Amino acid sequence: MSNTNTRRSILILAFPDVQLLDVSGPLQVFASANELAAERGAPLPYAPRVIAAQAGPVMTSSGLALVADSLRSATKGTDTLIVAGGRGVYHACCDAGLTRWVRKQAGVSRRIASVCSGAFVLAEAGLLNGRRVATHWSRCDELAARYPSLHVEPDPIFIRDDPVWTSAGVTAGIDLALALVEADLGRAVALDVARELVVFLKRPGGQAQFSAFLSMQKAGEQFSELHAWMAEHLAADLSVCALARRSRMSERSFMRHYRAETGRTPARMVEQFRIEAAQRLLGETSWSVKRIAARCGFGSEETMRRSFLRVLCATPQAYRERFAAQ
Repeated sequence: MSNTNTRRSILILAFPDVQLLDVSGPLQVFASANELAAERGAPLPYAPRVIAAQAGPVMTSSGLALVADSLRSATKGTDTLIVAGGRGVYHACCDAGLTRWVRKQAGVSRRIASVCSGAFVLAEAGLLNGRRVATHWSRCDELAARYPSLHVEPDPIFIRDDPVWTSAGVTAGIDLALALVEADLGRAVALDVARELVVFLKRPGGQAQFSAFLSMQKAGEQFSELHAWMAEHLAADLSVCALARRSRMSERSFMRHYRAETGRTPARMVEQFRIEAAQRLLGETSWSVKRIAARCGFGSEETMRRSFLRVLCATPQAYRERFAAQ
């Protein structure tokens, strides 16, 4: 078996009332990378373990205890420090000794990361100042208010701002860990791990935490029928005039009520619906970009390209090359 000293040391920090999947999701990704390497007779790439303020059982918010090593067992040779999230994160932030350890350990680690509300611990340790940050969508406003020097972004599944990686909640920790594996070992290995875990599609960090359509269902009922119709008729005329007419409102009244109900303009919502539909088709079909642009109502490849660059920071072709199902 490979020498432990040649493997990348991965420390996942847990604390009482930690979210179980924030720990076990990333941990299994690294374990699966090791299992695949062992099957191929290759050196094991990772040495992952769970650590906590004290060695022994750490009770998660789900009631299942995790066995952790103590903080004192960490060495200067740590490759990656990952801080999990969960209900107990607020108490963790109040533990001056813990945040001091995180700050010190980050200084001797190649990279640091957080899953979900674990970003609060990194922020409390002063490690996120001036950086782009992701966290669970329900905690974005709170994180931004408590730490105003952070650039909190509510949509991405994860953000890489070297040497710091932050992710959204729960299952997004798996996406983050897969991205870390890809950065270390390449895309092919990361896809093999994703298949091993039966992850349907390796999601890009820039993908929204949830769809615009689901978001609007949550927002209220006033325009629910309109949104359902829009999603089914993306290539139709979805101008403000047409949508107002379908809603039996004047344009001015429609704009005012729509913005108040959804927090977005109709144009931005239409664009988001079309982008999400195009993402699915780029990932799941071999259709040409031109055909997808027409099917999703962009009108032209160039219009679709501009929307992708503005929202996803990638062209449709680049999105397909990187994230299409294999």
